[in-house]
Amino acid sequence: MADDVKQTDDQKDKKTEKLSKSVEKLVDEIAKLSVLELSDLVSALQDKLGVSAQAPVMAAATGQPAAEAGVSDSAAPSDGGAQNLVMTASGGNKIAVIKALREINQNWGLKEAKDMTEQLPAEIIKGGKPEEVKEAAEKLKAAGAQVELK
Repeated sequence: MADDVKQTDDQKDKKTEKLSKSVEKLVDEIAKLSVLELSDLVSALQDKLGVSAQAPVMAAATGQPAAEAGVSDSAAPSDGGAQNLVMTASGGNKIAVIKALREINQNWGLKEAKDMTEQLPAEIIKGGKPEEVKEAAEKLKAAGAQVELK
């Protein structure tokens, strides 16, 4: 077991050898942040730099409104391309919806998930794989939320 620890320390040393002192200092400071603070940092950097952590995806033009409450996949691309999941209503059991949101994206804290249930419509997944989006939609629907697939 001590060999495992030593091996990971050796791997860590090799990785840090390639970093400059200023980058090492930043990494050490960032490692001290809470998950919520990390989320805020990522958002702030994305806004400041005008970038996104998601892979670029071509947007599918869908002019069709949702035909029903619950899961509407009438506007979903039929070619298996990237899809978006939008929560349109959080339903009566917001706690279950918040839990489902945190299952879908484990990087979301309680505050982010709660805010999504209150600021509707909320984009839950942007440019996701059809299987991932459908699974997330089923979780939210089971929790009582109404969602649209786009």
